[in-house]
Amino acid sequence: MYILGISCYYHDSSAALIKDGVIVAAAEEERFSRKKHDNSFPKKAVTFCLEKGGITINSIDHIAFYEKPIVKFERVLMQFLHYFPKSYFSFVKSMPSWLSQKLMLVNNIRKLGYSGDVIFIKHHLAHAASAFLVSGFEKAAIVTVDGVGEWNTTAFGFGNKNQVTMHKKIDFPHSLGLLYSTITAYLGFKVNNSEYKVMGLSSYGNKNKQENQYYKKLKKVIKVLDDGSFSLDLSYFSYPHSLRMPSKRLCKLLGGNIRKPHDPIAQREKDIACALQMIYEETLFKIINYVHSKFKSGNLVLAGGCALNSVANGKILKKTQFKKVWIQPAASDSGGSLGA
Repeated sequence: MYILGISCYYHDSSAALIKDGVIVAAAEEERFSRKKHDNSFPKKAVTFCLEKGGITINSIDHIAFYEKPIVKFERVLMQFLHYFPKSYFSFVKSMPSWLSQKLMLVNNIRKLGYSGDVIFIKHHLAHAASAFLVSGFEKAAIVTVDGVGEWNTTAFGFGNKNQVTMHKKIDFPHSLGLLYSTITAYLGFKVNNSEYKVMGLSSYGNKNKQENQYYKKLKKVIKVLDDGSFSLDLSYFSYPHSLRMPSKRLCKLLGGNIRKPHDPIAQREKDIACALQMIYEETLFKIINYVHSKFKSGNLVLAGGCALNSVANGKILKKTQFKKVWIQPAASDSGGSLGA
């Protein structure tokens, strides 16, 4: 049986071909288009996978997509309605891509010459599968953290042989990924592209939580419980209703306007990045420790865009009770095609 997985339209587009449970080929569209983070329909990646498998599209038994577009569209509409009229501009800006691309996925698949079933997989389930099913673990706890899928921003579950079951989730607009992206934007870097720069910048900041004033300030924007569940104070964020991520209140809290991309980076920016990283790690480790207490497994797998935070990942074995960790290298949306 041949299964073709596809991810596209939101972040990194990709395709993956599996034959009888074995990976034949997988590739991101950017490798062929030479456009970084290409999110267009991955026609070239699909062609590559079929050629590597020595088959045509007619040989495919099922195509799986890494998200449920209708469910995500419902969330987006509810979000715009809830924040109307503040959301009017972002609504007008985003609708063309929904109506011309994101809701037209099946049409683009049919253009490949495929006439079979298209199966839509929940976003965080695809993330979980992309990590656990290729980890080599027979059993493992699973944690997925990103910006947002359909509704979920954080989820955890358990993998047993070829079964993946998700148990608990945190929904939009409360998101560790969007918190990180908001500060990325505030520091003058490009969202969904340069979060790694903020992570690297954090190493040069003041790691003393008593002395770093921005750690104390950023603690005000997030409430974290002992089990790792969290909520954001949305008054500090504009992303639920705007194309801008930090709100004016966040700028006031941090004592300045959004940094312009070409402005110099001072110790202030380094300390803000460090404060963000410390808060992210505290929250992540609470989630992971709670997951360990629930499942009592020595094995952990991670996926979702936040699983690319290598600074935090390097501390998991020291800060939690897990003995072995496996992280999906294509942890962001590009790995969704494989997970689907």
